[in-house]
Amino acid sequence: MFSRKTHLAVAIAAACSFNHAVASEQEQLELDAQTVLGSSAAADVDSYKATSSSAATKLDLTPRQTPQSISTLSGAQLRDFKLTSVNDALKAVPGVQVQEVETDRTYYTARGFDITNFQYDGISVPFVYGNVEGDLDTAMYERVEVVRGANGLISGTGNPSATVNFVRKRPTAVPQARVDLTAGSWDKRRIDTDVSGALNDAGTVRGRVVYANENKNSYLDRYSREKNMFHGVLEFDLDDSTVFTLGHILQTSDANSPMWGALPLVYQDGGKTDYSRSTSTATDWAYWDNQENRTFAELAHTFDNGWQAKTVLTRVEKKSDGSMFYIYGTPNRETGAGLYSYPSEYNEKNKQLIVDVQASGPFSFAGRQHEAALGGSWSRSELEDRSWYDSTTGTMLPPLEDWSGDYAKPRNDNGSAGSDFTDRMKSAYGAARWSLTDDLSLITGARVIDVRSNGINYSLAKSSKNSGKVVPYAGVVYDLTEQYSLYASYTEIFEPQTKSDVSGSRLAPLEGVNYEAGIKGELFDDKVNVSLAVFRTEQDNFAEQAGVRGGVAYYRAIQGLTSEGYELEFSGEPLDGLQLSAGYTFVDITDADGGHAVTYSPKHMVKAAATYRVPGLEKLKVGAAVRWQDSIKTAVSLTADDGFTSIGTADAEQKAYAMVDLMASYDIDPNWSVSANLNNLTDEKYLSSLYWTQAYYGAPRNVSATLTWKY
Repeated sequence: MFSRKTHLAVAIAAACSFNHAVASEQEQLELDAQTVLGSSAAADVDSYKATSSSAATKLDLTPRQTPQSISTLSGAQLRDFKLTSVNDALKAVPGVQVQEVETDRTYYTARGFDITNFQYDGISVPFVYGNVEGDLDTAMYERVEVVRGANGLISGTGNPSATVNFVRKRPTAVPQARVDLTAGSWDKRRIDTDVSGALNDAGTVRGRVVYANENKNSYLDRYSREKNMFHGVLEFDLDDSTVFTLGHILQTSDANSPMWGALPLVYQDGGKTDYSRSTSTATDWAYWDNQENRTFAELAHTFDNGWQAKTVLTRVEKKSDGSMFYIYGTPNRETGAGLYSYPSEYNEKNKQLIVDVQASGPFSFAGRQHEAALGGSWSRSELEDRSWYDSTTGTMLPPLEDWSGDYAKPRNDNGSAGSDFTDRMKSAYGAARWSLTDDLSLITGARVIDVRSNGINYSLAKSSKNSGKVVPYAGVVYDLTEQYSLYASYTEIFEPQTKSDVSGSRLAPLEGVNYEAGIKGELFDDKVNVSLAVFRTEQDNFAEQAGVRGGVAYYRAIQGLTSEGYELEFSGEPLDGLQLSAGYTFVDITDADGGHAVTYSPKHMVKAAATYRVPGLEKLKVGAAVRWQDSIKTAVSLTADDGFTSIGTADAEQKAYAMVDLMASYDIDPNWSVSANLNNLTDEKYLSSLYWTQAYYGAPRNVSATLTWKY
């Protein structure tokens, strides 16, 4: 059932766990608090409640102390609902949309706008094309934090959507091990292993290894994918106050018969297409392999006065290689004509180097204690990619209902083009949390940014420079009572864009302002976080898709865009044994003329997940997750039977729909447990996204079962 890699991983995990068990029986480690810096002490806790985070301001604050909307996807929720991919995880976060435009390329949006900032343990990484290629795994993450709203203070740019911070698993002082074996629909086979503990008698050297392998077919015709993930970390206590950490992550995602582009959404007469959910535009020879290597070195020191300083060096190398097939045109409802071929091969290499230096701690002023954070970052991203073209492009294809993926492999005999460019960013920031009174705090800060690019992007010069741009930030929090706080925040928006216009030139930076205010509370003896936020964003140069050429989308800049809305969120344990995470989001986006804009983003979204340990049967846990959104639409250009002649436009629409997932788990004994998950209970048929003018259908009802051993 499992590959050789799977058997090897099981053997490694079993051996490591046995060695740790013997070591733990031989002696009891006596460790002070410094030896568990970054450890996952709460790895097996059920809690869905958000913890303290520095993701919003670089200051370690509770959600109630943070003057922005912040959500935490806990490790418990990741495990309960088997959210083993980044896409599945972010689908569960309130206010976030996962735009699966293709099987192996994804964009992310929040409050209607692109999320272009991922962080790893608070360190931002460049998003060269504003998307993710392949299927990223979550096995190495302890939790996922999402800060919604403009984020220029922490990310180097002021994107008005959200910042996603992935908190990686770190070594633990106490030995622990875990193995999960999963089998599911469409021949899904998965193994997760996680081993951690001290590597010497004194406990001053600790290590952790996480490995996951997943191999599965699909409900989509011809499509299958295998992915592997390795995460290894070592921690060294250099002295009582200094910790050096070295880690490496390797991820591979290899897809057979992936879709490049997706299904046409409308017929030439403007009516909506309605294909089988299994329909795919991919050929039987297509593939798309993605690999990412991420290495980091971190030196952290705690001073006697309570200040902490940290320097992090990160190196990333990404490779992408594919032979893919795109279908363009608009089908004729009666004859099926109007669809044409576009085969291509593609190769991409991206190397990134990131240096981040930061310090934070308390200070006294005017007889009161305050907090401050300051730091700087530097990054360089070098990208080379090339596309090869084929002389068979433009071959008329049969109707998709009759398409079997049978098409001659491309000869790549019609030339090639590509890119070779470098993006550089330098920034410095400072922030302070001023304790004005016992009940009132003020957070002020700013980041200074220098961004420049040079090189060639598909035969066009790619050169831009923005120097000395200052992005200010201000936030205020007032404690109404011991349970409730009022807050407000303001920041400017400055976001160099990755999207290009029809000529291939990158759009001008996104600019504007972001306002947010609300109330937050800690209820039920601090077991529950609640929040209500209202927000408004004003921006220029927003990227709106204007068309697709050669399988690549191009964009135009929209001026005078305004978004307003509110969010309600709840997370924690309101009753003994009941863990709950829920959120409602309303966003209304209008253009300069007052018309509804960004129509591919829903105005209303609801997301909720809950688990319950049954009284009297505490070994049994049951749960459910619900996602609902209202209708969305996008304008699609129509072409005649020749595939080129324009015959107008039509709206493609996805009506409101809900997804319901169920789970149950049972603890056989302290070491063994079993669980089962049922996804898309109602077998809802829905389009994965309307972010582009093509789309495919989401997965139908499916199941999986998992056997878990832990030590």
